[in-house]
Amino acid sequence: MLLAIDTSTSAVTAALHDGRDVVARTSTIDARRHTEILAPAIEAMFAETDVAPADLSRVAVGVGPGPFTGLRVGIMTAMTFAYALDLPIGGVCSLDALAHRAQTLGMRGPLLVATDARRKEIYWAHYDLDGGPIAAGDPGVDKAAAVAEQLGDIPAVGRGARLYADVLHDATRAAAAGGHGTAGAVGTSGDAALTGAGEAEVLLDVDAADLAIVAHQRVMAGERLLDTEPLYLRRPDAVPAAAAPIARVLGR
Repeated sequence: MLLAIDTSTSAVTAALHDGRDVVARTSTIDARRHTEILAPAIEAMFAETDVAPADLSRVAVGVGPGPFTGLRVGIMTAMTFAYALDLPIGGVCSLDALAHRAQTLGMRGPLLVATDARRKEIYWAHYDLDGGPIAAGDPGVDKAAAVAEQLGDIPAVGRGARLYADVLHDATRAAAAGGHGTAGAVGTSGDAALTGAGEAEVLLDVDAADLAIVAHQRVMAGERLLDTEPLYLRRPDAVPAAAAPIARVLGR
């Protein structure tokens, strides 16, 4: 059983993957309360699925890019689970999970994933959705206008695409309207039931269900996951947040 965690965006999210499919996930949109939300949410997810920490075999965590304070909460929580239970742990670029979601919903061709980096900038990575499983992104941080100038008018997903729709081709709004981006349609899929939300909202923030799938695919393909070093990409705005209180979840 793989536990996936991500706190790189406004979503505080975790999921369980049993080697065949995602069997549980939790996601709360709150950009300021990662520490307070994450551990209780994981505990509730375990309780609802009758899964115990001892059932886990691997931990995967979104390593960003993302704001310093929130990102650190998810990574430290994942590392604590792995250390306490003596489990292998690996990282996944969080933007890869959003690219996977877009591909699952039917998008094809070039895609920009853009999340909010604050300071009027975006964290971003460029993907090709035609090549099978999502390849690891090469993330950067820039002004949205600079990214648009570099990549041209290609569909964009993520909260950064929504925030800077004046310069980016916001495919999340196209999904909400039932429209199509130049890279192809954003259609419905059975996987969309994981979120219980409209496609436009699904394409704004990372969902750990997608991160779990990407991590599982890479492990099964014999690929090495990333280290758990966070991808901050720039100096932090704040001091580190304390690790989420997970001793109770671990039964210690």
